Amino acid sequence: MTEESQAREEICRIGRSLFERGYVHATAGNISVRLADGFLITPTDACLGFLDPAKLARLDAELKQTGGDRASKTIALHARIHAAATRFDAGTRCVIHTHSTHCVALTLRESEDELLPALTPYFVMKVGHVPVIPYRRPGAPEAAELVARAIERYGAEGRPIRAVMLERLGPNVWHDTPAAAMAVLEELEETAKLWLWSGQTMEHRPQALGPAQIDELRQSFGARW
Repeated sequence: MTEESQAREEICRIGRSLFERGYVHATAGNISVRLADGFLITPTDACLGFLDPAKLARLDAELKQTGGDRASKTIALHARIHAAATRFDAGTRCVIHTHSTHCVALTLRESEDELLPALTPYFVMKVGHVPVIPYRRPGAPEAAELVARAIERYGAEGRPIRAVMLERLGPNVWHDTPAAAMAVLEELEETAKLWLWSGQTMEHRPQALGPAQIDELRQSFGARW
């Protein structure tokens, strides 16, 4: 099996898994994989639960479509993420975007620079900081620029990130494989759920992990918080 055919199968497998478990709905969300000479991305208005490997959009390195159904309009954003993230994680190959319910809900009720505090050890280890990107319409070029700047800023500070949160839209996460990117998304959405369920007022919400606890995670597991 070639790199591309394997990537096509894996995109469809991950899309179906996310759909069946409620991480995406209807035609929301998209998945891209960076190849040696371009990109694969889910088609526009495609349901991630019913993808056809042969119909995934194929683009060259300049984002000119060369095959498949019409590419999602978010390919420009995905390409910027791939380019920015590989400076700090050279193995970055996959970007996943969803409209995950609990993550989006947090941006409707709170205004913060980051989506979540260091709530659990696995959130710190597997996800890390998640900057919130101010609302722009879906597909807006400004959103791609803001995301790229956030990746560059955190990386330059020695805190490379694997996720950003688009206000009112949903998270974008990335990693070296679709399965690894899905794991980041799962941990992020479940932590958002915990945060929402932990109390309705700030007075009743749990304290974040402290500096000593986070440093222990850095020392023991290489956490990049």
